[in-house]
Amino acid sequence: MLVRHALPERIHASDAAHADRAGGPADPGLTELGERQATRLVDALGAEDVAGLYVSSLARARDTAAPLAAALGLDPQVVADLREYDADSEHYVPVHEMARLDPAAWQRMLAGLLPEHVDVPAFTARVDGALERIIAAHPGRSSAVVIAHAGVVNTWLAHLLGLARPLTFPLDYTGITRVIAGRDGRRVVRTVNEIAHVSDLLTMTAGVD
Repeated sequence: MLVRHALPERIHASDAAHADRAGGPADPGLTELGERQATRLVDALGAEDVAGLYVSSLARARDTAAPLAAALGLDPQVVADLREYDADSEHYVPVHEMARLDPAAWQRMLAGLLPEHVDVPAFTARVDGALERIIAAHPGRSSAVVIAHAGVVNTWLAHLLGLARPLTFPLDYTGITRVIAGRDGRRVVRTVNEIAHVSDLLTMTAGVD
């Protein structure tokens, strides 16, 4: 079960409130709304038979996992290779603000493309390697929850489905995607971006005029 993180704070290089962060990687935590979104994962996944909980090394993923980890009684395992393609950027712009603050990046995203500087094959290989290691750690019919990022989930889906565009699917905050991993090597995408658990908390962040 792959989960996109909840809504994070904005950290922008031109924002005076975050001027002290310029020149270093932006690693925002969640907004108050994001914290409420993260709590909804307890109802969505708390009853699942989860054998392992994995998170990227970025704060927005770790914070999203916290309520679910407490409910499941699991310690999240941090996997650095699940970090997003923008992990080393000095700013972070939530997608609903991107059209206004970073229009060039927004246009590339609409086209289903990662930023020009991203080595897509290398990023795909990093993500695929991390997820395959998680699969290998859970034999039989056990399940794992992975809380990461839209680029991570999208890129893996594109890899599994043979899609040309790495950003094919619009993924909402705390949207859940399910992949069945067979021991014979088959990977079946069962669902993409389940949002019933959080739909009423997405209207305040979705859409751009």
